[in-house]
Amino acid sequence: MLKVKLIRSKIGCNPKQRKTLIAMGLRKIRQERSFEDNLVIRGMINKVSHLVEVTES
Repeated sequence: MLKVKLIRSKIGCNPKQRKTLIAMGLRKIRQERSFEDNLVIRGMINKVSHLVEVTES
């Protein structure tokens, strides 16, 4: 399981990165979601890696 936490604002990001955050369910700063570790989620995290913090549990 991966825990993904939004740590930076999405203001100033390009629209694709905003849509990726919405698809991951991250709307507010310090909001945290858990995901199964798979390639799709890893790709989404890669796209917005400068905005999120990832921890493995």
